[in-house]
Amino acid sequence: PCSYEHSLLYSTVFMRDFVPSALAFLMKGEPTIVKNFLVETARLQSREKMVDLFKLGQGVMPASFKVHHSHPTKKTETLLADFGEIAIGRVAPVDSGLWWIFLLRAYTKYTRDSSLAESPHCQRAMRLILKLWLSEGFDTSPALLCADGCSMIDRRMGIYGYPLEIQALFFMALRCALSLLKDSNDDFVYQITKRIKALSYHLHSYYWLDFQRLNDIYRYKTEEYSQTALNKFNVIPESIPDWIFDFMPSRGGYFIGNVSPARMDFRWFCLGNFIAILSCLATGEQAEAILDLVEERWEELIGEMPLKICYPAMENQEWQIVTGCDPKNTRWSYHNGGSWPVLLWLLVAVSVKLGRPHIARNAVELMERRLAKDDFPEYYDGKTGRYIGKQSRKFQTWSVAGYLVAKMLLDDPSNLRAVSLEDDGHIREPVLKRSNSCPG
Repeated sequence: PCSYEHSLLYSTVFMRDFVPSALAFLMKGEPTIVKNFLVETARLQSREKMVDLFKLGQGVMPASFKVHHSHPTKKTETLLADFGEIAIGRVAPVDSGLWWIFLLRAYTKYTRDSSLAESPHCQRAMRLILKLWLSEGFDTSPALLCADGCSMIDRRMGIYGYPLEIQALFFMALRCALSLLKDSNDDFVYQITKRIKALSYHLHSYYWLDFQRLNDIYRYKTEEYSQTALNKFNVIPESIPDWIFDFMPSRGGYFIGNVSPARMDFRWFCLGNFIAILSCLATGEQAEAILDLVEERWEELIGEMPLKICYPAMENQEWQIVTGCDPKNTRWSYHNGGSWPVLLWLLVAVSVKLGRPHIARNAVELMERRLAKDDFPEYYDGKTGRYIGKQSRKFQTWSVAGYLVAKMLLDDPSNLRAVSLEDDGHIREPVLKRSNSCPG
């Protein structure tokens, strides 16, 4: 039992927040609630979506929904969805549809029941999502152009452009959709296959960073006007932040947070890197290198409470400009370098997948010392995650669910089938190795 003050949860159900809970239900053999969630959110997607006088695309999935008791005496209930018109900053969710496809695949894989995925409403929901996400525009890259606050890196955190988190989820959702769509011969499937290869090539070519690649960028020439340019985004070497030279070990690597004209965001984003491993966007060597980096930089990324959502935090004038002086996103708090217990399930999943469960066990042991004693807070503050977040709500469902999924993955590695894909050997185009392409 707990007091009302400390048991206050969010009054809405968020799409991304429900994912670890859904995985916990599946692994406990209780799939019905997951099925109902998928069905109801697909129904919400079909509603007209308006923000002020502007109509959103058909494929947009809600960021969240809440139960509205329209007639208390008659005990009738309706679901009210938020497509961005209620959200802080009025940002439409880009990740909700991607998580929905991921969860539909997890349900299908775990229950071994394809009837839900093959139902007309789920097939329609998938096609609407992907039609919107695959639409043609002015982009010269296969990555998705995104606004700040459209994913788990919430509020304004300088992720505008092509954030890794969304690109890795996009890759995961495309691969999941290929296994779920009924008609495998239509043009739509052909578009998905082409986008998977193009996206993989793009992320490997421009997002991957290790010691050698960092050294190459450090020696970049600028103002290269040609198709053979190495510095295609005209990144000025002087813009490389000082912290990355100390952070990058000689052993290990990761996908950086963002790439766009004249800008490389070198921050570590946890969710994007771990989804890259689970989706097989990362090659076998890259996946091992990501975990090597986690071990080499344990104090920075794990600390006293797993797991840093991003690293490092923004401070001082950079924090003022980028976040708009957001008081919730002060340094080493919330989305600005805070530690989120829910992310533990991702670390455990990739550790089990790569046969390195000792990493997972060490992180779980750290969490078990405090999480229950601290009443399952939403996030922790401080450079090592030492303090319960200043505005962190306690008894958070996804903090509990993330821990439960982590334990069930460790206890029974076969549970990994719900969240991990296998490399089919046809998802990558050859990638030019930068270290071999630089003049001697």
